[in-house]
Formats: sequence, C-alpha cells, structure tokens
Amino acid sequence: MTTPDADGLLAEQLLRLTRRVHRIQKRHLEASGVGITPAQFRLLRTLAHYGSPPRMADLAQRLEVVPRAVTTLVDGLEASGRVRRVPDPDNRRVIRIEITDVGRRTLGELRKARRTAAEDILAPLDTEQRAVFGGLLSALVDGTAVGHAGQALSAHGTDTGPAPNAPDGHC
Repeated sequence: MTTPDADGLLAEQLLRLTRRVHRIQKRHLEASGVGITPAQFRLLRTLAHYGSPPRMADLAQRLEVVPRAVTTLVDGLEASGRVRRVPDPDNRRVIRIEITDVGRRTLGELRKARRTAAEDILAPLDTEQRAVFGGLLSALVDGTAVGHAGQALSAHGTDTGPAPNAPDGHC
C-alpha cells in the first residue's frame, strides 16, 4: 500500500484551482460583452500601471512574454480602439503604447467582471477564511512565512501585516 503524497496533492489542487479561476474569469469576460481575451486584459492592466506610455519591449519584459506576442496583443487592442501606438518624443524611431479612453472604460468593465469572478470563487469562504487564504497565497507568491491568522511574517518572524487583497498581486 502506498501513502499519498501530500505535496503532490496540494500541487494538483493548486493546478485545479488555477484552471477554475481561468474558466470562471473567461466566462465573466465573455458575459461582459467587451470582446477581449484574458491576455489582452492582462496587457491593458499592465499598461494602466505605467506613468507614461511604455515601449513594446518594456511590456514584453513586464509580461514575461516574447515581443512578438505583445505585437499581436497590441494589434488587436489597437484595432478595437483600446490602445494606440504613439511616437517617442525623444526618439522618433521608438514607438510607445498608450491606453485610450475606450481602453480605460474597458478596463473598468473588466475589473468588475473579475471581481464578480473572484466573488464566485471565494463564496464558500467566510471573512476569516479569506484572510487566512490571502496570507497563504501571499506566502506562496512572495516566498514568505505565514503566521497566525494568515499574516505574512518576515524572515525574522515578525508580523508584516495582513496580506494584500488584490487577486493577482501585482497588476
């Protein structure tokens, strides 16, 4: 008789949860009627965090994808009026990507759909369980230890406060 591999079971559960999150988010994106892919949504979210329009190479690095993938995403978003290519004021050979007003409105609608998807996924958890879960997720994402009530701990075991509630942590 073999004993179950606890870490293997956890890894499988994480993969299943990730797939569920993607399915639910995709369903909510489709229901929102904005006609955008999850990858385009991610690019819009990332673009919104820049203080000034970035280069495509900057976006590719931030998204951890090849530049060609960003070109394809930008082409689709530009065709729908959500982003535009603008010349760099200091070097006209460089093209920067700027989010438009249509893109900002789309981003707002998509964030609502994402919050609804998160509510669906987290519905079985009460407030305390959500706090603990958030702390555990932060520990996995950030590589920090987790203490009582899901609060992240520094390397010295001191409380660094509750985990952030942002579903994707950085965008």
